[in-house]
Amino acid sequence: MEQLGFTVIMPPPTSKRTISLGVAHSPEFACLPIKICIGNLIEAHELGADTFLMAGGVGPCRFGLYAQLEKEILEDAGLGYKALIIEPPGQGPWQFLKQIKKIGTSVSWMQLVRGFHFSYQKICIIDELEKLVQQIRPRERIKGTADKIFTYALKTFDQAKNYHELCDAYGLARQKLLHIPQWEYTKVLKIGVVGEIYTLLEPFASMDIERKLGALGAEVTRSIYLSDWVREHLLGGLLPGISHNMYHKLASPFLNHFVGGHGIESVGASVNFAKAGYDGIVHIAPFTCMPEIVAHTVLPRASKHCNIPVMTIYVDEQTGQAGLNTRLEAFLDLLRDKKNFLDRDITMC
Repeated sequence: MEQLGFTVIMPPPTSKRTISLGVAHSPEFACLPIKICIGNLIEAHELGADTFLMAGGVGPCRFGLYAQLEKEILEDAGLGYKALIIEPPGQGPWQFLKQIKKIGTSVSWMQLVRGFHFSYQKICIIDELEKLVQQIRPRERIKGTADKIFTYALKTFDQAKNYHELCDAYGLARQKLLHIPQWEYTKVLKIGVVGEIYTLLEPFASMDIERKLGALGAEVTRSIYLSDWVREHLLGGLLPGISHNMYHKLASPFLNHFVGGHGIESVGASVNFAKAGYDGIVHIAPFTCMPEIVAHTVLPRASKHCNIPVMTIYVDEQTGQAGLNTRLEAFLDLLRDKKNFLDRDITMC
């Protein structure tokens, strides 16, 4: 958006105040992501924002209507936001770029492509660094060291103005992470996290579940990273990586039709994690999310067939930290008991 000549105003990081503002202006039945987004937009308006850009959507998931709903809610609140909605391209990356160019026609195609390419490079580098952090968390001697380095690295990525600065910042952050003292011969559990994309990508929405699992001694891998979504939905799957078609194929014995959102991906990714030898699955979703409710009803059958434990967690503004911590601790204890039993059984054989 900066490449198009717009002044971009970022809202403050999501907080309890953000949730309170969103809940006060949202329908009671709405899921947590829209409540957070409305709170974000209200806080951004306080900083001077007057226009918001949001993706649209298709299918049973309510997300496709959220941009219009947010505009109506903010107008009723007297904020008078202008909404710019980018609908799913359906025809590949050029269709998406055409939609973006309509917003700011003064820039050339070359500027637009360069801006989008640089943004995509940032997204990929952030995802690669976060995957390394997820490996180090359960093994680091001083808990929280990797997260501090990652938080600082995000600031340097944001300040990078070209690819060389971005690579330098990434290289420095990666070297710092690799030099973190780690426990040797530590047996860690491998946990796959699946669910609705916003809840997976926004740490506040998931109540920092990845950090909690890492602190409890589990290496976490998400089913969806932001670069995956951009490659699949904005670039038409032209670049290499995990394809959602693969998830659909893996899910087909248990769920063989589209249910909206990432419901079918949650099932397919769970099967994929099982095949890769993971110890357990944590399925996380916003309360009232229909696609993930469908996935929740299907996952027990996939869990039994693939012999991998699955725990589903629904989050909303009422979810408590203490209850979540207790559930995660109990789940990991059960996984360790199961893993130790299998190890003993193999030794006896």
